[in-house]
Amino acid sequence: MNHRQTTWWETASIDEIHHQQALILTHFLKSRVLPFTRHYQNMFQAAGLKAEDIRSTDDLVKIPFTSKAELSDTRDFVIVPDEAILKKQWSTRRLALRHGPKSAKRLLERELRPIFMTSTTGRSSAAVPFLYTQHDLDRLETSGRRLMEICRSKPEYRHINAFPFAPHLAFWQAHYAGLAFNTFNLSTGGGKTMGTDGNVRVISKLNPDAIIAMPTFLYHMLQEASEQNADWTRLKTLVLGGEKVPEGMRRKLRKLCANVGAEQVAVMSTYGFTEAKIAWSECLVPEGQASAGFHIYPDMGFVEIIDPASGQRVPDEQPGEIVFTQLDARGSIVLRYRTGDLIEHGITHQPCPHCGRTCPRLLGKISRVSDIHHLHLDKLKGTLVDFNQLEHLIDDTPGVGAWQLEIRKHNDDPLDVDELIVHAVGLNGSQDLEASIKRRFQQKVELMPNAIELHTWEEMRKLQGVGTELKEQKVIDHRPKGAQL
Repeated sequence: MNHRQTTWWETASIDEIHHQQALILTHFLKSRVLPFTRHYQNMFQAAGLKAEDIRSTDDLVKIPFTSKAELSDTRDFVIVPDEAILKKQWSTRRLALRHGPKSAKRLLERELRPIFMTSTTGRSSAAVPFLYTQHDLDRLETSGRRLMEICRSKPEYRHINAFPFAPHLAFWQAHYAGLAFNTFNLSTGGGKTMGTDGNVRVISKLNPDAIIAMPTFLYHMLQEASEQNADWTRLKTLVLGGEKVPEGMRRKLRKLCANVGAEQVAVMSTYGFTEAKIAWSECLVPEGQASAGFHIYPDMGFVEIIDPASGQRVPDEQPGEIVFTQLDARGSIVLRYRTGDLIEHGITHQPCPHCGRTCPRLLGKISRVSDIHHLHLDKLKGTLVDFNQLEHLIDDTPGVGAWQLEIRKHNDDPLDVDELIVHAVGLNGSQDLEASIKRRFQQKVELMPNAIELHTWEEMRKLQGVGTELKEQKVIDHRPKGAQL
């Protein structure tokens, strides 16, 4: 039995969490951010602020937001210590007194020297690198161990990390989770490394207890395993990341798990982004009950929810945009970073009804502002189309297996109207799939696709780039660059 001791962030009251965050934040700003991070030095100076003006997370509203565009100057967001300033700090002197000058220097290098890097995917803009020191890798291990605990894994479990090999947070968070939890964790590299069939063969030999992967790739992998009559009877948990996970996708994954001999498999989603340098998970909930949201570690970061139009904070459990502030990170750091992610029911500080943890939780569906496209569906006016909503709509359409939404220009003419094409493959036994999709659109949105094209599973895998793309392409914009405005 795993006799794990709980830590303060799991059981503390709201007041205690705010108190601890204030202590961490003020030390972070005074000793690391403002002395050594160029962007925030300039920002505080321009705003007429000093470190002493930020005494709690409530005071963060005094600081301007950090935008994605500003991160293109990535070096300005790295903690680059000045040796002369560092030597004068009391924390440095205390290290030298405790451990001696040489050991103190080694400890500071471990804390402050960048040795590792991940990056954004760069799908809509240039990839942005984020640097880690050993201090950050320790945090990545800690957050990984917490992920394992929240998902109720066990050290004796066999885990498969099927995220693609890449300098991206999802893969490395899963990797460090296995190390920190001291458990068996095989990284297959996803489809680009071994292909879908190669992953199926390895998993069939290992018969793991848990698989960590992107939902679309895992769906295709389970579909192939089902076609091969694979026997994955030990499988108990699916942990998903890198994409949204509609309820329709969860149902299809559970059904495919049953096809390979795994009954009552728990399906949990994670949420993370490069700039956070950590990821969060839902906890295990009883079958048939709704998710309790993503459990946030208040000692590692502060999350606020704002009205995306006004920039003002909204009350707990109200929708808005997720804004993130690093607490006690090193390497690349961000304060009040606007993620562009919209959370359906905001944030809550009430205890989790399932696991009892008192840490903050993000509630409801997360959607991306970048997934709202401006389409010219007729000659007269443009229409804002929320593809986050369309993804949930199609995943919940009975009979639809895999799918892709394509935006293109009529007759490939840059000056003509936009068209929306639904590509789909049906589940076994599904009938009149085209009519089902049309009916679903009529019921849920004021929009009808220009065409619905049905495919085989193999054709759909090629369309989505299974095994060739870092992320399977579920929404693809084939309009010329200048026509995507």
